[in-house]
Amino acid sequence: MANIIFYEKPGCGTNARQKRLLEAAGHTVIARSLLAEPWTPERLRGFFGGAPVASWFNAAAPRVKSGEIDPEKMTGSDTLALMVTEPLLIRRPLIETDGHRCAGFEGDLVATLLGGEKVRADVLNCGRIGVSVPCPAPDNAERRAHQ
Repeated sequence: MANIIFYEKPGCGTNARQKRLLEAAGHTVIARSLLAEPWTPERLRGFFGGAPVASWFNAAAPRVKSGEIDPEKMTGSDTLALMVTEPLLIRRPLIETDGHRCAGFEGDLVATLLGGEKVRADVLNCGRIGVSVPCPAPDNAERRAHQ
């Protein structure tokens, strides 16, 4: 079984369900705050592989949901620079294990970790998309403590 570093938004219910699935598959999950991590563009880029830039974004991020940021119009370098300063924009979770990385909870790496088990829809994306009341704002003190 693998040791998995799982970058999450603390308090996110969807991330909690994802961690439970990985643990139920026998893995050790080491949760870290996506918001407090000292990201660099180079380090962050490694999680996205060959995926299109628009898919790097968290569709539930307030600035994406409001239309203020249009992921389809962003370049890779601009996106990475923005995400380093605003990690709420990063698609979650970011997963790292045995030299492999991915963003999101689908794809080959997650399928392998779950033994080929099909991932349920309720653990793929934020269940709050379309909900008019946003999630509580993350505590900025946690982010400042790591800068």
